[in-house]
Amino acid sequence: MIELYYWTTPNGHKITLFLEESGLPYRIHPVNLNRGDQFKPEFLAISPNNRIPAIIDTAPSDGGEPVSVFESGAILLYLAEKSGKFLPKDLRGRMEVLQWLFWQVGGLGPMAGQNHHFRDYALEQIPYAIERYRNETNRLHAVLNKRLADRDFVAGDYSIADMAIYPWIVPYEKQGQRLADFPHLKRWFEEINARPAAKRAYAKGDEINKAPVAPDEESHKILFSQTGAVVR
Repeated sequence: MIELYYWTTPNGHKITLFLEESGLPYRIHPVNLNRGDQFKPEFLAISPNNRIPAIIDTAPSDGGEPVSVFESGAILLYLAEKSGKFLPKDLRGRMEVLQWLFWQVGGLGPMAGQNHHFRDYALEQIPYAIERYRNETNRLHAVLNKRLADRDFVAGDYSIADMAIYPWIVPYEKQGQRLADFPHLKRWFEEINARPAAKRAYAKGDEINKAPVAPDEESHKILFSQTGAVVR
């Protein structure tokens, strides 16, 4: 059983996408970020960076004690290796997938995340920051669009790279982007959006976080005002 510690963010959706696609049994433990659940000692024991998602695999393939994993990219890699799905076994195919997985983890995710923050959550509207991250998100969309010009998915077959990238494209309107500007990306996006597993994954999110709202003053402080003092 995979015990999934989750909230309805793009990084959280990556893991439910994989679990729904793979059929691995799992159970969701909601971690409400607006309430500060991510700072509870029991969560920090498996996710020391106080971020979702995190998992505990109660039946690891080596037959030993449960294994905990944090960081969404590491979780996707772990689950792909555990299940033998969505990650090629040959050297070149595997590296194609891993390059694009790390492209998302190191590029698209951080840039789109800052885009969201300065457009929607910052208490002060800073035009330079808004333009900077909107433009960088736009550049990354163009990189992805070019990659998809001659292939169905980013590394050939559907893989953990697509599962990592897709949730960060879902809120494209909030990122100030138009999918119509990127026809290959748009085709890819619509194809994943129509997958039954993707529909199930996002439906689970809707069940858990029924009425997403903008952070109030207290939750804003929890989400965006933490320093090293919270690491004990």
